[in-house]
Amino acid sequence: MIDFVLFTALLLGQAADAKAPAPPPPAPAPDPMQPAPGDPFRDLRETRLGRVLRLTNTGSNAEAYWSTDGKRIIFQSTRDGHPCDQLYTMNTDGSEQRRVSSGKGRVTCGWFLPGDKKILFASTHGAGPECPPSPPFTPGKYQWPVFQGYDLYLSNPDGSGAVPFLPAPGYDAEATVSPNGKWIVFTSERSGDVDLWRVDLDGRNLVRLTEGVGYDGGAVFSPDSKLIAWRTNYPKGAEAAAKYQALLKEHLVEPMEMDLWVMDADGKNKRQVTKLPGAAFAPIFTPDGKALLFSTNHHDREGKGRAFDLFKVNLDGTGLERITWTGTFNSFPHFSPDGRRLLFVSGRSPRGPRQFDVFVADWVTPGRASLAPGELERCTPKGLGGPR
Repeated sequence: MIDFVLFTALLLGQAADAKAPAPPPPAPAPDPMQPAPGDPFRDLRETRLGRVLRLTNTGSNAEAYWSTDGKRIIFQSTRDGHPCDQLYTMNTDGSEQRRVSSGKGRVTCGWFLPGDKKILFASTHGAGPECPPSPPFTPGKYQWPVFQGYDLYLSNPDGSGAVPFLPAPGYDAEATVSPNGKWIVFTSERSGDVDLWRVDLDGRNLVRLTEGVGYDGGAVFSPDSKLIAWRTNYPKGAEAAAKYQALLKEHLVEPMEMDLWVMDADGKNKRQVTKLPGAAFAPIFTPDGKALLFSTNHHDREGKGRAFDLFKVNLDGTGLERITWTGTFNSFPHFSPDGRRLLFVSGRSPRGPRQFDVFVADWVTPGRASLAPGELERCTPKGLGGPR
């Protein structure tokens, strides 16, 4: 739901510049992954996870989401000679991976509609067959392009019959569907700012949900469809707001600091959930609807580091709990319809630079009461605690 390649290029240190200022002193190396016996993709400290399996083994993959019947997965990937992300589907065991987008332009944010007979996604292919150019890298900054060519599309699950959905000038992307099958929430620039909008599945009753100055995106519904969680990048003060608006005129934003918020499905009762340094993004509600899983780097050098892990937090901001411990990139969590399995994207066991894979794991509730025999002595002294 964000420009995944550019985001990881900066925050995971893949971008470089010969004129960049001298880097700060290196931070202490993160704890090395401590593979669990018989579960090599799971760290011993990841007690909320079980049977971690890698589903992809090629390209750079992101944003994997379940079908409503839990039998298929839709995800985006840069592979097969395509220079930017395309949309793919696969079975839940990783088999039958096939491209379902046109192969033109850049694609993001695929989602199954209720009944799994249609998919919803954003693509720039209507503006041209080439990948839209990314802005030049500026040391110390992360400028994300708000691609004007992005529009929403509906198609059959195999990608055939793609038609525009609510086309409008400017950026339209980051769409998800409510579990009750009534609404779509998406990010759009049609108001002149980057805001959240809600619309019926048939395209009627379009409603703007956010109005404050700043970037609102990555929205998802709660399991009962009564709440919406999303990430924000609100400028603090008049000077920051003026800078944000000036960048937006150039179709750019700088979301280095992001927080999570929750509101009612009609846009009322907005409240902030996280107040952490760095970036918090990719929220998803837990199966009981009482908490959020999300990705953050707040624990790595107060939000300035490169390690992104999954954390869980209650909707009132309490009970912060660390879920992943690999010291690399972990993000885009999504629970299966029955709430028993978790999809996520991770850089654990990397195949090379920027090679991220889709993983699936059992979701263990409320977490194992104790470690399996022989596991405890393999953990580092601080390995069983909370955020570092």
